[in-house]
Amino acid sequence: MRHKLTAVLLAVGLAGTSAACGGNSGGGSSDAAAQAKGEITVWLSNNKEEVAWGKQMVAAWNAAHADQKVTAQEIPTGKSSEEVIGAAITAGNAPCLIFNTSPASVSQFQKQGGLVALDSFSDGKSYIESRTGKTAEQYKSTDGKFYQLPWKANPVMIFYNKKAFAKAGIDTAKPPLATYDEFLATSRKVVAAKGAKYAIYPAPSNEFYQSWFDYYPLFAAETGGKQLVADGKSQFTSDEGKKVAAFWRTLYAEKLASQEKYTGDAFVDGTAAMAIVGPWAIATYKGKVGWGAVPVPTSTGKPAAETYTFSDAKNVAMYSACKNRGTAWDVLKFATSKEQDGKLLEGTGQMPLRDDVAGSYPEYFAKNTDYKQFADQAARTVEVPNVANSITIWQTFRDAYSKSVIFGQEDPGTALDGAAKKVDQLASQS
Repeated sequence: MRHKLTAVLLAVGLAGTSAACGGNSGGGSSDAAAQAKGEITVWLSNNKEEVAWGKQMVAAWNAAHADQKVTAQEIPTGKSSEEVIGAAITAGNAPCLIFNTSPASVSQFQKQGGLVALDSFSDGKSYIESRTGKTAEQYKSTDGKFYQLPWKANPVMIFYNKKAFAKAGIDTAKPPLATYDEFLATSRKVVAAKGAKYAIYPAPSNEFYQSWFDYYPLFAAETGGKQLVADGKSQFTSDEGKKVAAFWRTLYAEKLASQEKYTGDAFVDGTAAMAIVGPWAIATYKGKVGWGAVPVPTSTGKPAAETYTFSDAKNVAMYSACKNRGTAWDVLKFATSKEQDGKLLEGTGQMPLRDDVAGSYPEYFAKNTDYKQFADQAARTVEVPNVANSITIWQTFRDAYSKSVIFGQEDPGTALDGAAKKVDQLASQS
């Protein structure tokens, strides 16, 4: 989740440890290890709602499997969970399962030899594909295997402050935000009317992941679901990619978005009239902001049913230090069963990466109507590309984007062209 992501992964540092960890491929799973049963340890994120879900899941498992006890703990503290996991792989003491594995880090963990290919279980591939549907394809590694189980998503949309829009005379039920021209006109209107100081306020800082919450959702929408890199080649220098960059450049150039770092939540504080966030924010905004939500804009105003966005997913991976992998696989399936996914949805508001999540839990969405549009959006999400040097690729892109789009120090098209050459080289490496 965006609000839980902390410091930048030290990709170079992790890459430097990979040689000591057994080569450049993920860990396998021998027949004996795949069938071994016994006690295991799992790590949960430090998000209190997810911890509560994890504790009940583990208790339910342990009540029925006294000889295969699961011990759960929160991920140890560190600069970031990715650094902590990378260090545990290096030390050989990673837990069996981590319910907080970032898709962007999978290629690096795999390179360290730290992950088990879930395809090594007889029903591994079929279970993942049947649970997640066609979206599962995005989570395969370059060798065609699954080293992560797609678990939960927070598809991002445009939240808007109804009070700020009303002050500017903008329709709060159906605001004109679908096309770039509409979005810009609405932004200018709300700022001119002092509904908010800024129309929207994505973080202007340079961490690799910040592009997931400004450029990338709109790129996914504009291209009809493309990733930043596909088939070893960058995709963002296309006409669509440059349109997205030009749109954001206009927002910054007209001071409808700020170049200054903000401490706090600009949307909650009323400093910004809009925000790009996922369903986790609904509970956060309750009682603080009267909000509405719409899909991210496209140049032509695609219908909601055709609009893609960034998934903001966190997944589950099995780590190669695990001895009792038979139990670990059974626990993984138990934890992602329809029943447990329903409990996760109920407790956190995050969308299980299940095929037709809306149809799977009709009673929940009938009672919690604010979440329904996010369930619909969950069917059209785009993940970060599962490629070599993923973190470095995103940092390369962010560097060019920041310099050109946010700060206007270079033509955005020229900057993206330069970044694409570096990204293509990075993506071609193993």
